Amino acid sequence: MKGWDEAMKNTDEKTISAVQELEWFREVFLGKGASENTVRVYLASVRRFYESHEEVTVEALQAYKKELLKECRPSTVNTRIYGMNQYVKALRHCRKECQETVFDPPNAACTVPADFKLPAVKSQQKPFLNNVISKRDYEKLKRGLRKDQDLFWYFVVRFLGATGARVSELVQIKAEHIAVGCMDLYSKGGKIRRIYFPETLCEEMAAWLNQRGMVSGYVFTNRRGKPISPRGISAQLKVLAKRYRIRPETVYPHSFRHRYAKNFLSRFNDISLLADLMGHDSIETTRVYLTRSSQEQQAVIDRVVTW
Repeated sequence: MKGWDEAMKNTDEKTISAVQELEWFREVFLGKGASENTVRVYLASVRRFYESHEEVTVEALQAYKKELLKECRPSTVNTRIYGMNQYVKALRHCRKECQETVFDPPNAACTVPADFKLPAVKSQQKPFLNNVISKRDYEKLKRGLRKDQDLFWYFVVRFLGATGARVSELVQIKAEHIAVGCMDLYSKGGKIRRIYFPETLCEEMAAWLNQRGMVSGYVFTNRRGKPISPRGISAQLKVLAKRYRIRPETVYPHSFRHRYAKNFLSRFNDISLLADLMGHDSIETTRVYLTRSSQEQQAVIDRVVTW
């Protein structure tokens, strides 16, 4: 690892052990196909746990939960709890999990019974889903980019909204994928995520690639020819929102994934299929897209309630 030896200089043995265990945990979940962002959230939870606890025990986990409740909102508490539960699960199966990693099994002691799972905090979920780009604004953004011949960002928006791809997946799209109409992503654990591209989108993209004389390689690149970073995409989307007078808080990469799901369900109400297309392990994760925004709820009331 770059800078590892330098980072470990003047560091006590206990801290070195903790850092190595976190790196082991990171490698395990990257190997299972988790995104960098997901793993970062997991690590933040584990790191916070070890700030006040030395061993992973039922008592320590319960104390950790109480500490979180004093400091964080319920949604944050549940995110940290989920991260710790994943860490405990990995510790229980460390021998098996470490077979595909470059790190040895951790030294952390884990006396948590196999049937124990730190319960999440019950919190009332909002009956509406806001800060998702509306269908009208999505179309407005596409039209504006097309009219201005800003085709690079037109296709960024089109692919995010028409495929349900995560931004980390979007930057992996190559010209070769456009030719076959889909992209397969393989995790080290053998799991496959297939992202389908609509035929009309492929035709549009193929014409643009032909104009660029491009037959292979990454489609969305920076000036150096490298895949553009997710952070770069997020920043530019905010610029575009202001340019076309769309609420900036609704214009971010994952917002278009929400829009894809809501548009899909409005045309083809099969939530099980949608869960597969979006790469969700559980259909419960997909159910959030059945929730209407507060504006949509108001529109329904205005149309239906006439008495």
